[in-house]
Amino acid sequence: SGNYYNQGEIRKKELEQSCFLLGIPASDVTVIDHRDLPDNPAVEWDTQLLAAFVLDHIEANNINLVITFDAGGVSGHANHISLYTALRYRHCWFEIFILFLCLGCHVLVLESVNVFRKYISVLDVPLSCLLPRDALFILTEEETEQARRAMRCHRSQLLWFRHVYMLFSRYMVINSLRLL
Repeated sequence: SGNYYNQGEIRKKELEQSCFLLGIPASDVTVIDHRDLPDNPAVEWDTQLLAAFVLDHIEANNINLVITFDAGGVSGHANHISLYTALRYRHCWFEIFILFLCLGCHVLVLESVNVFRKYISVLDVPLSCLLPRDALFILTEEETEQARRAMRCHRSQLLWFRHVYMLFSRYMVINSLRLL
């Protein structure tokens, strides 16, 4: 629930506000609050437990596309990496089940890049276009501004380095993904 600094309730509301700005109704937002999945950048989550939660959510909502972090978690955040690990853990079994249960669910992982590429914003577009990937998303100025507005909803997390991130990170403009 985002309770690392005992701000779980605040962060839930911020998430709903952010999603609303992105066109996602609160009824489509699911927050899992489980003692074995604490919001803590240093804690690796239980792979089996997390995989079960993800699979149950996919099945219950007939989801056909999952986008998650790669093994680098974009920022090295242990919780982000745990999501990737959980999907990898279940991947072979996951694929077979999903093909039948959800009519072809695909998993895309967001490419983690080095710190130089991470903070050169739109200057990373030519390189990202040349490198191999399965999907590439380049946001328009309007979409980038919408993403910034959504990020600003997370007031409790807007420390100085996140302002730098919003200004210079390629992830605010360009995202390259590969199929799991």
